[in-house]
Amino acid sequence: MPALSTGSGSDTGLYELLAALPGQLQPHVDSQEDLTFLWDMFGEKSLHSLVKIHEKLHYYEKQNPVPILHGAAVLADDLAEELQNKPLNSEIRELLKLLSKPNVKGATIKKDEQTGAIVVARIMRGGAADRSGLIHVGDELREVNGIPVEDKRPEEIIQILAQSQGAITFKIIPSIKEETPSKEGKMFIKALFDYNPNEDKAIPCKEAGLSFKKGDILQIMSQDDATWWQAKHAGDANPRAGLIPSKHFQERRLALRRPEILVQPFKVSSRKSYAEYAGNNSGTYIAGFRRSFRLSRKDKKTNKSMYECKKSDQYDTADVPTYEEVTPYRRQTNEKYRLVVLVGPVGVGLNELKRKLLISDTQHYGVTVPHTTRAKRSQESDGVEYIFISKHLFETDVQNNKFIEYGEYKNNYYGTSIDSVRSVLAKNKVCLLDVQPHTVKHLRTLEFKPYVIFIKPPSIERLRETRKNAKIISSRDDQGAAKPFTEEDFQDMIKSAQIMENQYGHLFDKIIVNDDLTVAFNELKTTFDKLETEAHWVPVSWLHS
Repeated sequence: MPALSTGSGSDTGLYELLAALPGQLQPHVDSQEDLTFLWDMFGEKSLHSLVKIHEKLHYYEKQNPVPILHGAAVLADDLAEELQNKPLNSEIRELLKLLSKPNVKGATIKKDEQTGAIVVARIMRGGAADRSGLIHVGDELREVNGIPVEDKRPEEIIQILAQSQGAITFKIIPSIKEETPSKEGKMFIKALFDYNPNEDKAIPCKEAGLSFKKGDILQIMSQDDATWWQAKHAGDANPRAGLIPSKHFQERRLALRRPEILVQPFKVSSRKSYAEYAGNNSGTYIAGFRRSFRLSRKDKKTNKSMYECKKSDQYDTADVPTYEEVTPYRRQTNEKYRLVVLVGPVGVGLNELKRKLLISDTQHYGVTVPHTTRAKRSQESDGVEYIFISKHLFETDVQNNKFIEYGEYKNNYYGTSIDSVRSVLAKNKVCLLDVQPHTVKHLRTLEFKPYVIFIKPPSIERLRETRKNAKIISSRDDQGAAKPFTEEDFQDMIKSAQIMENQYGHLFDKIIVNDDLTVAFNELKTTFDKLETEAHWVPVSWLHS
């Protein structure tokens, strides 16, 4: 076979060479079948793609490229987080292992990719280096205990430190970057989720992480790193800070793995929608409808909040709870009392606890008077049992967002208005308000400064034991028979409580388990006393609106 011509000289690429081969070989091919085979083989798209890739890699190899590492640690964190949400196979495990190595994730020191120098990447607030004031971010590290480190990798230097005993000496070249006066340490946040650094594969250093529980107050010591803040528990005597995921970083990854259970509606059977467990074993029962609107959510007409036309319940699930900036607040003697919001599943005993509070001090506690469009009965007084208004006026008030919650039953409207809350507070009383949990977020304003208490059922075993002689009222607005609790009632109560806590638990200031009514009432009373006399953490927005 004669030598093949490369056509346009030595610079012609492999792709062009392959494309020209069938034509150059045609005189030397005996049959049309062989020629067709050659055309098909050299014209295969996948072969052309591979050749193009080869040429691109060969071109970039000549350019001597260097990796772009700006923000590589954040990129590695994001990738590791996404990989954790996928089924783990050998390749993913190997990649997670690589991403977890110090030279990828970064630590308190890092290698400058342009100069090759070892520089200080992060100073842990409150630690020895921070307290000394001698080491700063950006300083170049030259020696550790007399050992030169210019040619060493960060993990090798960490190993030297780990093996060191007694005093450790550093030789550094200070950074010339001017530092602005620090305002850190004055910001406090309330954690709205649980966090364990040992279970976080994205954290740069598990040992440097700070664990916390939902509701803990954290003092932010540094926000220099956009991905990992430094914080400590408020009031902790230990000055050393630990790493926590930043608000932005945590929001991003929580949004990716938001559990589906959060979008499930509360399923409450219609026969007990307006009823409430009396809370004791004596067989005493009370209807909860006249003081609260614990309505069934089977259709759109049944249960609405004042914002429902603008924001559906599904909107709540888009809010990703991470942190909320807070500040201490103590009620002054000339101020109105904070609104107290009680939340809990049907049958848990919430209304009975509220009734006991009212009886304990009628001059100090008050409840709202509901509005209704039904006709007034002979024994009723306007403004006592209900505020009776026309259907047209009720619907106008609904359009003007004057109701916190409202519902419809037997062609009559019932609702709790914002003004009814203001009326109780204006009498210098503590207003006890019982609402569905999805309404709570809309009450969290400077005006009301609500304190939210979740009344939680005990275990289902304890429910069976303590409620075996109790009954639940099956009527809605008229007289009806009281029926014993069923196993389905207990299951519904437990499930509803779990969904409430999962979806709205970050809005709860206090959780009280109603195992024993007397014990739960005493705990509730103590909580109220502290609320009125002690300082509590509240959102910064309430005091700086």
